[in-house]
Amino acid sequence: MNGRRAMAHELCTAIANEMPRLGNIDVVLCPPFILLDEVRKMITDSECMLGAQDLDMHDDGAYTGQVSAGMLQDAGCEWVIIGHSERRTLFGESNLTVGQKAKQALAHGLKPIVCVGETEDERKAGQETSIVQGQLQSVIDETGIDSCKDMTIAYEPVWAIGTGLTATPEEAQAMHSFIREQLGSQGDETAKACRILYGGSMKQDNASSLLECPDIDGGLIGGASLTADEFLGICRSA
Repeated sequence: MNGRRAMAHELCTAIANEMPRLGNIDVVLCPPFILLDEVRKMITDSECMLGAQDLDMHDDGAYTGQVSAGMLQDAGCEWVIIGHSERRTLFGESNLTVGQKAKQALAHGLKPIVCVGETEDERKAGQETSIVQGQLQSVIDETGIDSCKDMTIAYEPVWAIGTGLTATPEEAQAMHSFIREQLGSQGDETAKACRILYGGSMKQDNASSLLECPDIDGGLIGGASLTADEFLGICRSA
């Protein structure tokens, strides 16, 4: 929940202008709903793609204040983030809700970026794999394993976001490998096709070491995306 039109214009123009020099990477910008059209205009002639930060699980109707998948598609979105750790912890989204949102996104031609991850207490209790497995399975149960080929999974170690704690590349790789194994146990082709992003405070100074890990396919960038130089530094590492 950051930004105004002037900030979006400056940030997205800088990113779009740099895209031709970044090589063969995918960059998706996911601003707040109210800035979607502003950002769309800024990136129309670039290789950047547009996404949203959330969507409602219902079609259009009497759900005041919500935004539907059809609305997002109409606004020019190709992607949508689902189940972000803040949606789960601050707004009580359940695994079932996240699965239903992923199904709704796919039904309207949007590509879901589905977030999974454990809290510090869950990791200390040795529950990290069971928590992530449950989050992932709820999505698979709603959408089917074959649909996961069209998804991106983002691993967010909640304990490493804004806490001063840091997941080592080894810790991040271990969970990414586990996620790919879980997908592979139900569909080998899905495991190969599905991209898995790391979303635990990736920054310019740690991006290279994380992205070198074999099962880390990219990053879900939070605070570091609010500064063009920082975000583009991560893009260059990719």
